[in-house]
Amino acid sequence: MANKNKNAAGDTDGEQSAGPSVKAAAKTRFPRNAIIIAVAAVVVLAGGTGAVFMLKNKPQAAAVAAPVAKPPAFLDLPDTLVNLANAGGERPQYLKVKIVLELPDSAMVQQVQPVMPRVMDSFQTYLRELRPTDLDGSAGLYRLKEELTRRVNYAIAPSRVNAVLFKEIVVQ
Repeated sequence: MANKNKNAAGDTDGEQSAGPSVKAAAKTRFPRNAIIIAVAAVVVLAGGTGAVFMLKNKPQAAAVAAPVAKPPAFLDLPDTLVNLANAGGERPQYLKVKIVLELPDSAMVQQVQPVMPRVMDSFQTYLRELRPTDLDGSAGLYRLKEELTRRVNYAIAPSRVNAVLFKEIVVQ
């Protein structure tokens, strides 16, 4: 009987020691697995729902997002001929430039016309200070374009031009 109790006690102890750990593992795995599965299902459903709405509303968004763009207006400025700054012993060099202003719309042409003498004065003043080396390469022309754009925008403020475009540049 003692053996029986001992076996029973041993089995009981063995079941009790193994029982709670197996039960605890089963309890922690089920909710953890259930949570992971639930989160994955929510992510898949949310992604599917988002895809359906994006595909369903795509033609409507494209129709709303495509406003009619106004074509820019272009204003030709008079040809500009200036002598470039040089050292005293060098022969004089000249710069001839044909410039076009790119305006946001054709209504701006009437706003720019009255201040055209101011624009041309700022161009002449700046261009006469340039040296031939200032115009070397595309980087020099880019700096020239940016500076002329800045000067035009200052002269016609609060209006703004989109860009200063060169039709012709000749350095002699």
